[in-house]
Amino acid sequence: MLVLFETSLGFCLFKLNGDAKLDQPDLWKEFETPEKANAFLRLKALHRFDSTATAVEHLAAAQESKLSKGLKKFLTDEVVNKSKGKEALIVADSKLAGTISKKLGIQVQSGESSLDLDRGIRQQLVSLLDGLTQEDLQSFALGVGHSMSRYKLKFSVDKVDTMVVQAIALLDELDKEINHYSMRVKEWYGWHFPEMAKIITDNLAYAKVVRALGMRTNAATVSLAEILPEDLEATLRVAADISMGTEISESDIAHIHLLCEQVISMTEYRAQLSEYLRNRMNAIAPNLTALVGELVGARLISHAGSLLSLAKQPASTVQILGAEKALFRALKTKHDTPKYGLIYHASLIGQAPQKLKGKMARMVATKTALSVRVDALTEVEAKGEPLAATIGISNRAKLESRLRALEYKSGLTSARSAVDPQAAARKQGRFDMTGSGAAYNTAADSVVLPTQRDPQAAAQQAASEVAHELAEEVELKKKEKKERKEKKRKASEAFEPASSPAKANGTTNGDVSMVSTHGAEETEEQRRERKRLRKEKRKSEKLGGEAAESSPAPAPPVAPPTTPALNGDGEKKKKRRASEADGLTGGDEERKKKKKKRMTEAL
Repeated sequence: MLVLFETSLGFCLFKLNGDAKLDQPDLWKEFETPEKANAFLRLKALHRFDSTATAVEHLAAAQESKLSKGLKKFLTDEVVNKSKGKEALIVADSKLAGTISKKLGIQVQSGESSLDLDRGIRQQLVSLLDGLTQEDLQSFALGVGHSMSRYKLKFSVDKVDTMVVQAIALLDELDKEINHYSMRVKEWYGWHFPEMAKIITDNLAYAKVVRALGMRTNAATVSLAEILPEDLEATLRVAADISMGTEISESDIAHIHLLCEQVISMTEYRAQLSEYLRNRMNAIAPNLTALVGELVGARLISHAGSLLSLAKQPASTVQILGAEKALFRALKTKHDTPKYGLIYHASLIGQAPQKLKGKMARMVATKTALSVRVDALTEVEAKGEPLAATIGISNRAKLESRLRALEYKSGLTSARSAVDPQAAARKQGRFDMTGSGAAYNTAADSVVLPTQRDPQAAAQQAASEVAHELAEEVELKKKEKKERKEKKRKASEAFEPASSPAKANGTTNGDVSMVSTHGAEETEEQRRERKRLRKEKRKSEKLGGEAAESSPAPAPPVAPPTTPALNGDGEKKKKRRASEADGLTGGDEERKKKKKKRMTEAL
């Protein structure tokens, strides 16, 4: 019984001894020491690799379970010719064992026992190969390992897909950054020239105009013919004269110019990256690009990981690829599942009516799955041919025809028919027989050209829009301030301490509660009654005070008899209380006399 073993040095063919049993449960004990290993099996033949490149080629084929030419020749010489095919061959890889058995007709065994045998040989390989040290084996393995890694990276199937994934990710990030920078330029320069944002809406044109114009006072002397059309340039000059923007310094405009340079450079690089992505998608997935476009196709490949991974997905998965959160949320809440994901941005679905978008997404996903599989399994050389995208173009034509049939059947109109001026002409009108002849139209002799928009009116409109926006902003701020005050007042009323008896009884200083006993708001009659009662109570209190002032003063209280136990302090307290009682009943002159007398007694 022979054993095939692969090393970085070459292919080794070992032969088991006659009494060796492969199916014994303690097979690992035969490889505990080098002596036991040499007694269990011995080296019969060795096929050395000529170079590192040859070793990489043979080992890469063996890892893919393929039979290389060198291994086939080695097994034919050593097993088929010498042993006449009588001895069985043990191979650790089951797939490689099947390939060898099919092509060479050798009896091959593979299983758990072959794996244990492979581990034992690898452990005692130095003792089984004469004249080989552990350092030599490690150096061979290190060199072949590095070469093998470089070979895999060089001939990686997913390398081109990686370029597409990185390009589409960078393209999305550039779109966000350009949008943020352009918004910052408009907000910053808008303080100086706010009407310009209403006249120029394109971000790139706005940045170029700001860089060329500088201060708005230069609009009359600076030529913008290379950036703007003639009518917009005239409108911009008129708006600069009547602008209500603030003045800015030279340092401010210098920083704004630097920001405009960033916007322009990123926009130009974004155009180059888009062209690169289009070329790469046409090279690796021509059918997918022809069907859904390069951007949608690149996003599908990026989401799946690679073109091969996308090709393994069914059409139902391709349809909702990118809407996983919505899908699982719908399954959790038992609602309707989403009908489309990233594929929604394809032009075939965008031009369909709203009621047909779900059906169109299902059909586009089906054709997309077929096109992706064709692109993934086609050779690289065949993708560069002019007819490589035939399947994608034919599928797109079929889907467009199907969409028109569905629109005609359901009586719906799509965005495509709305923007297509020939759609109404292609539709046959109702025939109507008329007997009157056509009259000559004299108005058709004159040619009326469309007049351009008045720059003065356009500039005034832009200025009025800016003023209206500023007024709306001021009103909004006032409204927000008023709402904050109202909210603060309500919060203070809600958190007032309600523990005082007056508030608990619903009255404060004699006021009647504004809420009735039944908890409803007081009416107008109740409010008037409450005011009347309050006035009467105040009037009665005032009359009572006047009666108290006109009545004679009460006699001072009689002091209790003194006792011998009282000391000097007690006498002073009694005198102070008596003086206080006299001060309450007497006038100012009497109080002054009492005070003077107390001072003399104290001295």
